[in-house]
Amino acid sequence: MADSKRVVLGMSGGTDSSVAVLLLQDAGYEVVGVTFRFWEEAGDDYLQEVKALAMRMGIEHHVVDARSSFQEVVLRYFVDEYMAGRTPVPCVLCNNLMKWRLLEEKADELGAAYVATGHYAQIVNIDGIFYVTKGCDEMKDQSFFLWGLKQDLLSRILFPLGKYEKSEIRRMAAERGYPSVSKRPDSMGVCFCQDDYRQFLKRVLPTSDLIRPGDFVDENGHFLGRHKGYPFYTVGQRRGLGVTAREPLYVKEILPESNRVVLSSAKGLQRGQMELRDWQVPCMDDLNEPVVVRYRYERQYVEARVEKKEDGHLLVRFESPVMGVAPGQSACFYKGDRVVGGGFIV
Repeated sequence: MADSKRVVLGMSGGTDSSVAVLLLQDAGYEVVGVTFRFWEEAGDDYLQEVKALAMRMGIEHHVVDARSSFQEVVLRYFVDEYMAGRTPVPCVLCNNLMKWRLLEEKADELGAAYVATGHYAQIVNIDGIFYVTKGCDEMKDQSFFLWGLKQDLLSRILFPLGKYEKSEIRRMAAERGYPSVSKRPDSMGVCFCQDDYRQFLKRVLPTSDLIRPGDFVDENGHFLGRHKGYPFYTVGQRRGLGVTAREPLYVKEILPESNRVVLSSAKGLQRGQMELRDWQVPCMDDLNEPVVVRYRYERQYVEARVEKKEDGHLLVRFESPVMGVAPGQSACFYKGDRVVGGGFIV
């Protein structure tokens, strides 16, 4: 049987996961740190730093080399989505398919009942159904990335940071004797693509001619200018188009088959509905009434009604038209602070 006081924690060596160790120890848990090797373009010196930190904290530490799986699952998805004219969300996919399942596998191997991370989120149990809820720090809340976690896993997850503000977490690290840890910068953006994703695509694609210049056109197919390659643009983009017009133009649609990018005015971007694939909903009864939908990470929220279609997709009807709905992106449903589902935009 799994040890009910033993917890496997995803440990990066940053402020959040380090304080998560301290909080779990305060709560009486035996913490085992696990560091995943996903992407190491800058080298692997960090592994020794994390191992030394774990030793100082008095916890067992393991390293899991998942680089080949990460490349096969996450990196391939990232490239394939852009080449299909969609805008990927690799952090959501990684959470759904890799990070949490690897933690669970390690917990099973080590006889731990629980798994934990330094995410700013919480979990509630309502009538036997587990839900992710928002973290108390609205600016750091990461519930948007976690809609895909299934019930068997949610029942084992601990989020020790969910009730705290980031400023409190930094203060705790400093007061508990880890001043250098308290000052470490937050990780920003995609771990394997910190800078311009366009340069990343150029590096990893097998041949350079897969991305080539093409035409910008309006909604009627009329020529507006030349683009540098359709994967370099995302729906809703305004800057960097290089097209002169009497009113601001935005990317409305990407057409890989013809290597065209359709531009329109802001009005042309408005959508009254969208469809989702590969969705996850803990309890379908939650969709019997309107929910609040967050359809981009930049905190765009709108009330909507959701229903299941015959083809298996979810149809989301917005209460009022929205802009910037991009195929490939993630959408998350909320009732109050509670995540009641989500999926990938078709």
